[in-house]
Amino acid sequence: MNTLLSSKYQYLHSINSPSDLKKVPINELHIVCNEIREFLIDTITQTGGHLGSGLGSVELIVALHYVYNTPTDKLVFDTGHQSYPHKVITGRRDLMHTIRKKGGISGFLKRSESEFDCFGAGHASTSISAALGIATARDLQKKDFKVLAIIGDGAMTGGLAFEGMNNCGVQKRDITVVLNDNNVSIDPNVSALSSYFNELFASNRMQRLRQNVWELTGKMEGIGDRLRKALSRIEGGVKSIITPGSLFEAMGFNYFGPLNGHNVQQLVKMFRLIKDSPGPVLVHIITKKGKGYSLAEKDIRHFHAIGKIDKDTGCSTNISSQKDLAPEYYKVFGKAMVELCRMNPKLVGITAAMAEGTGLDELEREMPERFFDVGIAEGHAVTFAAGLASEGIIPVCAIYSSFLQRAFDNIAHDCSLQSLHVIFAIDRAGIVGSDGSTHHGLLDLAFLRCISKIIIAAPKDEQELRDLLYSAVFYYTQCPVAIRFPRGCSLGVKTEYMKQISLGTWEILKEGSDLAILAVGNMVNESIEAAAILENNNISATVVNARFIKPLDEKMLQLLCSKHKKIMTVEEGTVAGGFGSAIGEYIAANHRGKIELFLHGVPEKIIEHGSQSELLKEINLDSEGIAKTAIAFLEEKSSLSLITTS
Repeated sequence: MNTLLSSKYQYLHSINSPSDLKKVPINELHIVCNEIREFLIDTITQTGGHLGSGLGSVELIVALHYVYNTPTDKLVFDTGHQSYPHKVITGRRDLMHTIRKKGGISGFLKRSESEFDCFGAGHASTSISAALGIATARDLQKKDFKVLAIIGDGAMTGGLAFEGMNNCGVQKRDITVVLNDNNVSIDPNVSALSSYFNELFASNRMQRLRQNVWELTGKMEGIGDRLRKALSRIEGGVKSIITPGSLFEAMGFNYFGPLNGHNVQQLVKMFRLIKDSPGPVLVHIITKKGKGYSLAEKDIRHFHAIGKIDKDTGCSTNISSQKDLAPEYYKVFGKAMVELCRMNPKLVGITAAMAEGTGLDELEREMPERFFDVGIAEGHAVTFAAGLASEGIIPVCAIYSSFLQRAFDNIAHDCSLQSLHVIFAIDRAGIVGSDGSTHHGLLDLAFLRCISKIIIAAPKDEQELRDLLYSAVFYYTQCPVAIRFPRGCSLGVKTEYMKQISLGTWEILKEGSDLAILAVGNMVNESIEAAAILENNNISATVVNARFIKPLDEKMLQLLCSKHKKIMTVEEGTVAGGFGSAIGEYIAANHRGKIELFLHGVPEKIIEHGSQSELLKEINLDSEGIAKTAIAFLEEKSSLSLITTS
């Protein structure tokens, strides 16, 4: 038993599983909720992590674990931001201080972490489809357990959520969808009258009465069908007056809500009532994001995810280095977008529910008519952009690398095939740090490179990001353009007016004789530092800023191949299919058997969470690791295990 917890909390110190939670009297569950909320505020302000969503979902998660027999009954959480209370209840309370740290627990759902995490999630809108799959597997295997999908209103903006709901309505399986809605515009619907009618419609007596009337009218020849239609209209009319559930009913769900998501006793009562209801059920609850923490309630955007902060003031307690004082790349991008929109009246910005995270919040403030937030719907964002481009508008889609994966077909089919001028600002490309495996941007170079008629570029610093964006708007106008840049602070170089960069051109930053290092994006600066380490080891390396991944600078490549017998590529992305593969294809076609090539990038394995610097060091993509890899390549060592930095 944790003595510190025991002295502070009445119940939380003894809750190590849902079975412990069930021992708490129902009329004291609100005490448990308050304790979980206080524990999360104390912990996450010290460690950093997602805060607002978890604070808003405490009562819901307590009620679910109190009513259902987890882990036999399956709770499928969407995205995972709201799951922190779930982790606390399911045996990970004493590990919460390690959340999102290297070697600690994940900030999202993870099957390998707990038997209570039945389906992993880091991206949005997956829960309903996954829950339906689990329910179908249950029925095929003739097992007996309940399946619930817990999804936020933000994730419900994704098309996949509605695809899943549509199929639920068709299959009519026993599945419950819980819509956790923290949109304040629905607050007026949370009332005693609404609660009364929902309990009435969910009660066994009402269910039996409905069934008996249905069976009776079915035996009445001639007027039976008319009576059924009339009764349905009456019931539907009463429910539509007090609930916004007509859409869900039309999709085949029995709808109950909206309910006060912070009345834990009411939630327990409702889940007990609907637990054995047949067919797909949707329970709509209203919650407040950041509930119980005044700073988070007032500033929902900022307190969605936080670093280490002072609990009382909300100010960061991280100690900044000189490098950390440089502007973050997404802010450099956001500022450049405002400048470019002032220069070109046809330019617009598009985000998929990440205005602040992508830097487009500045455009939203300055020119709201030129800003579009389409919700968590990346595929739609891209095709929407293609429609704009087809009519002469220049759209810039600002989407994180790992989220852009969801829009591959839209890029290939809607943008590339039609040679439409859509610009992709791909943020969080490469290792992202504590968000971990679901959010690392490691695949974009590989999946974009195979698409025809697309330009792919990666800047070495913030000035080059501005220049590439400017060039994409005004000069690379005949096809889609993708510009990838990393998470975190830029290099701190002084930015100037934006200027054109000739398409498909690289630059040599350092001349050497022993090998050539072709580096992409964030790896250029690391490779310059690696070259300095190599100089100390009497190795002379050429370092190239290979800022264009497609098209390649074949003129410079030819020159490099004439001067060097050994070439090494360095990229912060998967080796398979990435930039190094492009160089390999060129050498195979033009210099077969004459050049030794080593591809250095992210290995084909799952990269877990940790700080960016920790993870880059682990996979030898920091300057020291690049240097050691280069030495091994020159000495023709057979295994990179000889040069690990651990």
